[in-house]
Amino acid sequence: MGLLSFTLLILGLFQLVSAQQNTDPNEVAALRTLINYWNLGSKINLTIGPCNQNASWTSEDSNPRVACDCSSNICHITHLKIYALDIKGEIPKELFELKELMDLNLGQNVLNGSIPAEIGQLSKMQYLSFGINNLTGAVPPELGNLTQLKSLSFSSNNFFGPLPKELGNLTSLQQLYIDSSGVSGAIPEEFANLKSLQILWASDNRLTGKLPEYFGTFTEFRDMRLQGTSLEGPIPSSFSALTKLEDLRIGDLRGEASSLDFLDSQTSLSTLSLRNCRLSGQIPERIGKFTNLKYLDLSFNKLTGQIPTSFRGFSSLQFLYLGNNNLSGELPEDMITPELIALDVSFNPLSGNLPTQFAKSKSINVVGTSINANGLQDNKVSGMLNCIQGITKCKNKGSSTSFSIKCGGTAQKSASGIEFDDDSEAFGAAALYTSTDEQWAVSNAGNFISNPKGSRYVAMTDSQITETLESELYKTSRISPSSLRYYGLDLKNGKYSVELHFAEIEMEDSSSWKGLGRRLFDVYIQGEKVLEDFNIQKEAGGSKKALVKTFEANVTNTIMEIHFFWAGKGTCCIPYQSTYGPLVSAIHASQVSEAADASSSRKHVGRIAGIVIGAVVGVVILSSVSYLWWKKDPQGHMRIFTDSPRKPLK
Repeated sequence: MGLLSFTLLILGLFQLVSAQQNTDPNEVAALRTLINYWNLGSKINLTIGPCNQNASWTSEDSNPRVACDCSSNICHITHLKIYALDIKGEIPKELFELKELMDLNLGQNVLNGSIPAEIGQLSKMQYLSFGINNLTGAVPPELGNLTQLKSLSFSSNNFFGPLPKELGNLTSLQQLYIDSSGVSGAIPEEFANLKSLQILWASDNRLTGKLPEYFGTFTEFRDMRLQGTSLEGPIPSSFSALTKLEDLRIGDLRGEASSLDFLDSQTSLSTLSLRNCRLSGQIPERIGKFTNLKYLDLSFNKLTGQIPTSFRGFSSLQFLYLGNNNLSGELPEDMITPELIALDVSFNPLSGNLPTQFAKSKSINVVGTSINANGLQDNKVSGMLNCIQGITKCKNKGSSTSFSIKCGGTAQKSASGIEFDDDSEAFGAAALYTSTDEQWAVSNAGNFISNPKGSRYVAMTDSQITETLESELYKTSRISPSSLRYYGLDLKNGKYSVELHFAEIEMEDSSSWKGLGRRLFDVYIQGEKVLEDFNIQKEAGGSKKALVKTFEANVTNTIMEIHFFWAGKGTCCIPYQSTYGPLVSAIHASQVSEAADASSSRKHVGRIAGIVIGAVVGVVILSSVSYLWWKKDPQGHMRIFTDSPRKPLK
């Protein structure tokens, strides 16, 4: 060996010893155990020391990442990131030997078991994420010891039980992500101490009790999301103090009605969604002065009055959803600006005319109104609207006894000879489409706000679908972020068998974190809830497996409605952003018996008798049936009762 080679060897050994001596040996041993436990040896090679500044894992973009503080004689590990690498198993106790940790990110893995109580020993922690894992048990109250925390995430896990009141000790907390975590019960009063909170995501949990009044004291709030819980209204008037809000999404409230009176000076709002919140009263004029507002969803409520005049020339607004309310008057033509991408005012007693220049975009849904849609270029759509309104008779010659739809795909013929119609029409964020023979129609309302792939309302796969001889039938599906309705038109009155075909083709069965998603939605047929919190993947026994659900429905005025509705539940972002909402592969409805006489029809409860557009006083609806009255449930489904209303499905 030459002198130069020997010198370099000695220098290398000196640097190795020096690096290892400069790092707390307990931390080095703990980190080595973690690396071996999670099989990360190929990514982090500790032969050069974990705190070596030239190591490949020290930069902010590295994954995994180890970073240290070497400001004193001994280096301490302060940052550990093992993100989306599918590490498995329980959290090892050795992790808690890294007592100088300030930033720990174990998100998007498949860790199981509970979070050990020893987590409370990491008192210098500022950023902590366990989001998207398979963790269970109770949320440890020891998290309340981490009083320097600025960001905490344990979203998309399988915890159970209440939120620990000790989290109220985290007075420096700015971001709290607990959506889809599994927690339940009331939000603790101690959370009133979290005055620094700027972001709260808590959707899709079994939270109960009133929406906290003290949230109105969180004046630093910029982003709050509370959809798909069991929280009760009203929305507190104290929320008027939240003037820094940029994104507010509250939905699916129970209990008392709410109003929009709290909306006062929230002029920083860009996204405002108060869907299905039992809102009543009128829409305040001042909302039209929120000059940063791009997305407004007030659908599925009980709002009355006219659309505010301040909405005229609302130039910042791109998406407007007002469907399923009791709004009246004329649709102001000058509220439809060039910037407006989508408009849904369906199922309101509104009138007026659609400007031709806007109707051409087709990002519009006015079904269930008296708005003149003749400006639509697609005459089939106009004809469908008139048919449902009763202005004209459905054009299909002779009454039909069936309809079949290949949702989201091209026409197909099944092995049993059923002809499934093409439903591959491209949808917008508000859409209405009729089949070429006008035997059925479909409408959509909703926008995938955070979808990086842009607007998409069809899911596709090339994978083989099992549990069926009709694999091709399930390789495309129609999807929606909110409300998807199919209508059978010009049907013979009578009893029908309705087959709904499903296969989960977006969620995965993978052992990866990508297999941890949950899709949940509700299904209504003729106004009755027939499926609640429906999980295709769970019921079918896995993804890419065919599942057929069969129901009976009565048709009494030639129209059948099948409504797929997202009630704010399920994960939002697994395996990618905006993976949620209703999904259906195909529909087949066929008559099994002709209509019964009037006396026997009274025995059927909660059956929809059709879709009535507008609320013109004096119009006689279904004059051949006596003693009927309309009832509108919280999701806006129009029902005609002939007896006591049926209790909702539990």
